[in-house]
Amino acid sequence: MITLSAESWIRIAVEVAPPQLFGAAEGFERRCVPILRGTVTGRVNGTVLPGGADWQRILPGGTTELEAHYAICTDAGEMIEVSSRGVRSAAPETMRKLLDGEAVDPALVYFRTAVRMTSSAAGLQYLTSRLFVGAGTREPARVLIDLHAVE
Repeated sequence: MITLSAESWIRIAVEVAPPQLFGAAEGFERRCVPILRGTVTGRVNGTVLPGGADWQRILPGGTTELEAHYAICTDAGEMIEVSSRGVRSAAPETMRKLLDGEAVDPALVYFRTAVRMTSSAAGLQYLTSRLFVGAGTREPARVLIDLHAVE
């Protein structure tokens, strides 16, 4: 039986730069949102390092496919590689505002992601052996994701 942890294991809050726009190709818009920095709290505490990015494909109806890749340095100095694939959707007007960088009510947006973490640190192997599901919130210059372990 598959279950999700009742409580969030980890909260990730990242500051993001304005999106880099790549235009339309193959039937959808392409964007890249650079990750500037962030914080990690919960069962792991640390910092999201600059240099990651969230590559996005915006489908004709407004649904956004997300693929993020970034690094976390824990407070103990251990490194974690994070790979995330997800989807964000809402009513067309809400998605238009969100993509234009406006604040929207998070309750109006479906934002979920599947997350894998990798680390060579012995004390973090409990992360590398799990899949996480995240519920996200997109603010104009920040993204918040609460991760729940799939058990």
